[in-house]
Amino acid sequence: MSGTLNKVMLIGHLGDEVKMHYFEGGGSIGRFPLATNETYTNRQTGERVTNTEWHNIVVRNKAAEICEKYLSKGDRIYVEGRIKTRQWQGEDGNTRYSTEIQATDFTFLTTKKESQGGMPSNPSPASQPATPAAQKPAQDTFVDGTSEDDDLPF
Repeated sequence: MSGTLNKVMLIGHLGDEVKMHYFEGGGSIGRFPLATNETYTNRQTGERVTNTEWHNIVVRNKAAEICEKYLSKGDRIYVEGRIKTRQWQGEDGNTRYSTEIQATDFTFLTTKKESQGGMPSNPSPASQPATPAAQKPAQDTFVDGTSEDDDLPF
């Protein structure tokens, strides 16, 4: 295989509110930390151990505005994207690095409305993936009113 792949899929909880930055040309960028947990039982002590990994998520333009509007600290989200490492000079002259997840698609698993107890019966359009190409196709309905998925055991 001669190609390469840079793809990340995460499900986690927001560690803070979405921080927005707006540019002169009308573009915007949103950033938020995402926590993922790994839980296991220590074989020697028998106690449950939870390790938390923090990821810096970056969303752009309309997707960033949607995240700011519908997400708050503690909400669960599914994020797809790619890893990007940035490099810059700090004020002290040292080279600094930051590894981020550049989000390309996301799905809200909980939202501000749901966490406040007022979840509508239909999910909001923001709970769909960020790009139309990643949205699921409409379910086919047959003449008798059944659909393709009606006979599935789950």
